[in-house]
Amino acid sequence: MPYIKIKSFPKDPKLKQQVVEAINQTFLQFWGCPPEAISISMEEVDPQHWNEVEQNEIQPNADKMFILNGVKKYEP
Repeated sequence: MPYIKIKSFPKDPKLKQQVVEAINQTFLQFWGCPPEAISISMEEVDPQHWNEVEQNEIQPNADKMFILNGVKKYEP
């Protein structure tokens, strides 16, 4: 705990590594868990298949989203 799963369009490996490291550091700082408790995966999705992610994963879980299509679903 936690397990963070990221799906995105293909990006440069160095950029993906930087993003994963920033997420890892954020969880270490705020979540209060040890480093060995964090797991992060990143799956690339071809832009032409993004609608499948939207329909099968995002929309069915819209009530669990903290940010949905750029809109914060919580009070800052």
